[in-house]
Amino acid sequence: MSGPPLSREELQERLAHSAFIDSLQLTVLSADPGAQQLVMRAAMRPEFERGRGTGQWHGGPIAAIIDTVGDYAMVMLLGRPLPTVNFRVDYLRPAIDTALIVTARVRRNGRLVGIVDVDVANEAGTLLAIGRATYATAT
Repeated sequence: MSGPPLSREELQERLAHSAFIDSLQLTVLSADPGAQQLVMRAAMRPEFERGRGTGQWHGGPIAAIIDTVGDYAMVMLLGRPLPTVNFRVDYLRPAIDTALIVTARVRRNGRLVGIVDVDVANEAGTLLAIGRATYATAT
């Protein structure tokens, strides 16, 4: 199933279809199918903290957010969720007392795989982590 690209509103609605993804409470800020770019925001919550009361993000939720936003960049183009084939993340600096602004850019939307690069920044725009994921696009 590959139809017209999904809008920001359609993507936001689809985030609620998975209990886990819904628990991340992501907000779609922009969806640009032409540029193949998707931007979401993730607010800090106590359950995402590395240590109670530190305000520092644990790497696990950051990784889950990178994978989710990368997948949804492909969903925006193809209209369906895709399984992750490969995934990596590099943490550049701690994320402390900030929401995350997550920008996914589709690098390849191929017949068999899609590749997405994801940047994670704090609210001031400082780059905190980078990820790359490969998704199976074959139907």
